Amino acid sequence: MTDIKLLTKYFPELTETQQEQFRKAVEAYIVWNAQINVVSRKDMENIVEKHFLHSLGIAKVCQFTPGTEILDVGTGGGFPGIPLAIMFPETQFHLVDSIGKKIKVVNEVAAAVGLKNVTSQHERAQNVNGQYDFIVSRAVTRMLPFLEWVKGKVSRNRFNDLKNGILYLKGGDLKEELLETKMKYKLHNLTDFYEEEFFETKKVVHLPL
Repeated sequence: MTDIKLLTKYFPELTETQQEQFRKAVEAYIVWNAQINVVSRKDMENIVEKHFLHSLGIAKVCQFTPGTEILDVGTGGGFPGIPLAIMFPETQFHLVDSIGKKIKVVNEVAAAVGLKNVTSQHERAQNVNGQYDFIVSRAVTRMLPFLEWVKGKVSRNRFNDLKNGILYLKGGDLKEELLETKMKYKLHNLTDFYEEEFFETKKVVHLPL
């Protein structure tokens, strides 16, 4: 289960250190998920594909410049934040969730992996202070209420190729949901990057703010 060949298949640039960090992360999730359920038992068998590789779909859309600051809203046990923090060691990640025991898992996994670029907070997104270059999340709610949660939290100082805003992992037909926002957006189909069946309807939505 700690076989990360799927990650190196799509991200051959991963260093030996990063590969070891991903292995340690998978092992830590196996240990902690048995105590605090943050990933379904069924998904644990495919955690590399369904959680790590899925989270890294964002890395296929944007290569974060060193010094970028990212807020992960509704991170659960640390997705997409933990895999992205391993991928981008010079980017700062702040992972928040309203459920304390999930943040405990985040802290334990980050410690096991030795991540110095991850901070966490047991808090509702609406109450998080500060501004960030990007806000990432994985299907925590519909886009319109999500926009309300993160209002005013995106910095205007742009230094990445991609415009600052939201990078949202979601599946299915999103047209109606995105039309509700009355905003410009771009959809990136994960099937453009991955060949596994799991990613057939999965997308990264970029909403510049």
